[in-house]
Amino acid sequence: MAAKRDRRRIIVRVIAAGIGVFLAIQLVPYGWWHDNPPVEEPASWPDPQAEAIARAACYDCHSHETRWPFYSYVAPMSWLLRRDVEQGRDDLNFSDWNDSDADDAIETIETGEMPPGRYTLIHRDADLSAEEIRSIIDALRVMEDAG
Repeated sequence: MAAKRDRRRIIVRVIAAGIGVFLAIQLVPYGWWHDNPPVEEPASWPDPQAEAIARAACYDCHSHETRWPFYSYVAPMSWLLRRDVEQGRDDLNFSDWNDSDADDAIETIETGEMPPGRYTLIHRDADLSAEEIRSIIDALRVMEDAG
């Protein structure tokens, strides 16, 4: 009986400590603020279908049109999302297309690195078929050639 009570006490303490840590990390300021700067030079998509696919699969991290879901305000998810968006915008930004390199984007898509699995796990519309991937790559090639 005493062993059962001790085990229960330990479980309660572990749960309380976990809740305490969760609440404490909410005070870390990184990831709280989400900004979507103005679109400076939007990508000129040659194909509306490719644009729709890219908006669903890419724009949350690779544009200034990020949709910030409720969990993007709760650490530690807020930290991960903020970092991913900052890196994504630095690597390729459809809202500032003049500074973007479509060749790198094409290579990253072709190797299967984008969209990342952890993103498609939650965003099923970003899990692209071979046809959708081809559509985006073809559009990016046209955009790269157009300058």
